[in-house]
Amino acid sequence: MSLCIKYLPFLLSLIAFVAVLPLSAESSALWLNPRQLPAPFSADTSFSCPAASWPYFDVGDLLTPQIPDGELQTILREIDPKRIEEYIKKLVSFGTRHTLSGQTDPSRGIGAARDWIAEQMREFAAASGGQMEVTVPNYIQGVASRIPFPVRISNIVATLKGSVDPGRTYVISGHYDTRCTDVLDYTCDAPGADDDASGVAVSLELARVFATRKPAATIVFAAVAGEEQGLYGSNFLAQTLKNTSVNVQGMFTNDIVGSSIADDGTKDPFTLRIFAQGSPTTEDPARTSLRAQIGGENDSPARELARFVVEVAKNNYTQMDIPVIYRLDRFLRSGDHRPFLEAGFTACRFTEPNENFAHQHQDVRVENGVQYGDLVDFVDFDYVARVGRVNAASVWSLANAPTSPQNVTVNATLLSNDSQFSWIMSNEALIEGYEAVWRPTNAPFWTHVVPLGMVNTATLDLSKDNVIFGIRAVGKNGYRSPATFPFPG
Repeated sequence: MSLCIKYLPFLLSLIAFVAVLPLSAESSALWLNPRQLPAPFSADTSFSCPAASWPYFDVGDLLTPQIPDGELQTILREIDPKRIEEYIKKLVSFGTRHTLSGQTDPSRGIGAARDWIAEQMREFAAASGGQMEVTVPNYIQGVASRIPFPVRISNIVATLKGSVDPGRTYVISGHYDTRCTDVLDYTCDAPGADDDASGVAVSLELARVFATRKPAATIVFAAVAGEEQGLYGSNFLAQTLKNTSVNVQGMFTNDIVGSSIADDGTKDPFTLRIFAQGSPTTEDPARTSLRAQIGGENDSPARELARFVVEVAKNNYTQMDIPVIYRLDRFLRSGDHRPFLEAGFTACRFTEPNENFAHQHQDVRVENGVQYGDLVDFVDFDYVARVGRVNAASVWSLANAPTSPQNVTVNATLLSNDSQFSWIMSNEALIEGYEAVWRPTNAPFWTHVVPLGMVNTATLDLSKDNVIFGIRAVGKNGYRSPATFPFPG
């Protein structure tokens, strides 16, 4: 059966919304997606009858995506696929970037790559007026899994200090190490164009574009080592931030974001997966049990962050569809966001839609007419630029929005068909007020929004038994924070 009549006004509002996007003829040529993207939220089979059309309440307004403002549109336009191509080709030129490879050769090995990335970041920082600082933190990793001898692990970290709320931090990362078929072979050529020069190129290009801007919160652009050997560099970065009490509110790793063609030839150049963990592994067991009891398994901090990304970055300005994968990572695999999650931070992973495994973790060779190896020939630089735009829209929107509400609770002491909420009112400079958002329990994204004003309590004429709620902060500049899922209180 087709979509319920109940949601016909919503579908019409979405059509009207897209029709009036503020694009000039010139910007339309630059930004309109060459294919028709799915509607942003509930205008697909997620809301087909019968269950998804209930409850029959019009509490609040239909939620529409957050469209980039003028400054963000300019940022997105400045992300340059030609520069991304230069970054990736330069990284490939070092022959191998294996974590165990040489660190003193100026032209080959991970040391040469490290020094070049740091040099690039310092050039970008020079244009920041002192707001961006570049460091190369490192440590000696002793013998461990996939580390047969002690080796120096070095990260390159460019930190753009926030202009209003510098104590709040967001991280964008990619890993610059590579590998061949044998994970311990550090002498073979391992170009690592897609895995993960593409992710490092995103960090580099965003650092370049953002260096002259003044985000409200702090943004870190990182390139980490040791990923292929066991997430060593990312773990070092996450633990360093945790041990120095840095308030990391969100982290994205870009890993394998360079190709849009699968091994069977499937092409999907306008899709970027985001992986979002369910219940946090660091959560207290009693809280995890309560989360399951009240149906909050799909509202973990990582999934709220992923919903936020879809709301601010799935649009004609990025040209990307962003399916949320309800999983830590690809099946039984892992990436550099995991150490951040294990440190108690909120983190997600971006990855291309269809991987070609002949071009990952392979010795460069031709076998039975098939080219193996992670070669630059297989990278789509325009696609990487679109990935960069998704990251830019996400992290800029996060950094310029207020902090997500803290200690959000729903009153569970009274049997009632309305829902009563409370939270800690923030005194931060950015905030103008709060909103409640809600959706049917089987909907993937928020569908309705209720303006609340500058308050720390609210009562809605809608039962907490029947829908999922969130509370989010609204900035004076119009930016919204990710929503916070309420627990009983």
